[in-house]
Amino acid sequence: MNAPAPAGRTVARLACPHDCPDTCALEVTVQNGVAVEIRGGDMPFTHGVLCTKVAKYLERTYSSERVLHPLKRVGRKGAGRFERISWDEALDTIAGRFKAIAAEDPQQILPTSYAGTMGLVNFAGMDRRFFNRLGATLLERTLCSSAGKAGVKFTLGSSVGTNVEHAVEAKLILIWGSNPIVSNLHFWTRCQEAKRRGAKLVVIDPRRNETAEKCHQHIALLPGTDGALALAMMHVIIGEELYDRDYVARHTLGFDRLAERVEAWTPERAAAVCGVTAHEVVALAREYAAAKPALVRLNYGVQRCHGGGAAVRAITCLPALVGAWRHRAGGALLSTAGFYGLNHRALERPDLVRGKPRTLNQAALGDALTSARPPVKAIYVYNNNPVAVCPDSRKVVAGFSREDLFCVVHDLFLTDTADYADIVLPATSQLEHHDIHQSYGHLYVLASQPAIPPVGEAKPNAQVFRLLAKRMGFTDACFDDSDEDLCRQALESRNPALAGITWDALKGRGWMRLAVPDAPFADGGFPTPSGKCEFYSASAEEQGLDPLPAYVPPHEGPTSSPERAKRYPLAFISPPSRHFLNSSFANLDFARQEARAPSLEMHPDDALPRGIRGGQRVRIFNDRGEFTAIARFDGRARPGVVNAPSVWWKKLSPDGRNANEVTSQAFADLGGSATFYDCLVEVAAA
Repeated sequence: MNAPAPAGRTVARLACPHDCPDTCALEVTVQNGVAVEIRGGDMPFTHGVLCTKVAKYLERTYSSERVLHPLKRVGRKGAGRFERISWDEALDTIAGRFKAIAAEDPQQILPTSYAGTMGLVNFAGMDRRFFNRLGATLLERTLCSSAGKAGVKFTLGSSVGTNVEHAVEAKLILIWGSNPIVSNLHFWTRCQEAKRRGAKLVVIDPRRNETAEKCHQHIALLPGTDGALALAMMHVIIGEELYDRDYVARHTLGFDRLAERVEAWTPERAAAVCGVTAHEVVALAREYAAAKPALVRLNYGVQRCHGGGAAVRAITCLPALVGAWRHRAGGALLSTAGFYGLNHRALERPDLVRGKPRTLNQAALGDALTSARPPVKAIYVYNNNPVAVCPDSRKVVAGFSREDLFCVVHDLFLTDTADYADIVLPATSQLEHHDIHQSYGHLYVLASQPAIPPVGEAKPNAQVFRLLAKRMGFTDACFDDSDEDLCRQALESRNPALAGITWDALKGRGWMRLAVPDAPFADGGFPTPSGKCEFYSASAEEQGLDPLPAYVPPHEGPTSSPERAKRYPLAFISPPSRHFLNSSFANLDFARQEARAPSLEMHPDDALPRGIRGGQRVRIFNDRGEFTAIARFDGRARPGVVNAPSVWWKKLSPDGRNANEVTSQAFADLGGSATFYDCLVEVAAA
């Protein structure tokens, strides 16, 4: 519903669509059909405040670089040369190619989407119905979070945790593998208030990020060693009898076996693995056990390595061990998504799938496009820029460069990936379509309604898939559902947390809170098979996995791959740049001007022996590829680790490359997740 505004103006309520746990409420003021102002909405978690990127969202919406009409390729793949065509020609071309390929084997068609928009209608609704009905290859969307989700599920039963709106009451906050100033701003404002009230803030991260600079303590462990630190903390807590005996006895499963497992993880052993001191390990464990309440806020940086799932599993055991779940500001949070229980089956219609199509993993997209059998003959890319964001980029580019690969890209801009497309379709921005949003950082459902008509000839994802379904001859009634029908279907759920939340009510308010208790696990009641926090997971055991928390070392490291470590002795991570959101915003002038140029943060101890000076262009390389960046000595890098804030578009980088030239297609231990931060490189002056 549009809110009141001065004469001649309307105010529309929306939700920020980007891959961020804050999922902000937005208010957009429109005059004469043009959006003239954007600000934070009155949803309590947003509280009227937006990040610097989304505060400039109108620059994105009205960018002169937007794709306004369907296009077809007229140059070689990768050259980015196109000519304008009609929507009818574009849709007829796509449907014709899809029909011909599907007649051979529909598995040769691959949808490739991710989190360019997180609204459920345009993220996973009509698109899933279309590709399910077509019989296309299924895609495992594993770039960001699947290892952590699997780990937390074995421990807590689902992606659930603390409502961080109450973080102001915490006495100790461990910010683990996260940089909330950049990627969780509204949690950070609550951390600041907790700090003013006397709380201690500790960042656990290989990089001295923007958040660590403003906290009391930074523990700079080596990438991929978080699980070892958590196990050693439990060694101290159990060995010194600092655990909550009553909570452990009543609300956990497998304590005795956990105690046996962590006995070997002395602080000295963990310190050697993590590259920190034993004193740091012991002091952190004691402070954590003593603080009432203590909060652990994880983010997905923890799980982008071989042992990422096991690390999250170990970390999420800590709150139950010390009874932190008793308090509404205690416990841990990786994601709140498991609280929602929206009706994804109604949205996606998996019952439309015919036969048993294969599944390909997006973290190994390069292999999928170059060596899968049967081969991928058509790829449809939306909400995604895989040429920029997928690992082992040289292979990804080789796949997209195939002249026999029919490629469709639906996007707002001519991205790195769009340059390889045969057909480019213009997409709507969030201001131009309906959607419904859940969050992975708070407990509100949000409605997003169009504030302005589509710019140019842009169409939302759902509308395009409806049009394609008709051209493919699909007569199933579900392809006639409108976007608002999809929003209503998403809310058709038996989850009691959604009680009273209907689409009409949500549109009127803009947001509504889930009915979740302030301290949901104060008396146990975890969504695990046992109803307890499972230190020992029979579900993991049934899947042939270790039922207890464990340390799984990185794929690439001095112990797991010593010969590789001799050739490429520096650990490499590519954390989010504060000026971009994955690859979104990276093409906009304001963001690139603030980011300046691709950079590599180095410690002087690593730079000086290599003859590298601050401000010098350097070459970062391994056997997968290389790229160049400007070396910076700004205190953010610890010895032995180099950091490349990302993700830059390749074609907007000085050398036409980015950090994913060197990253690996190897999977994490759980969930088939990508391992962007499990990477060794060498650095030399360019």
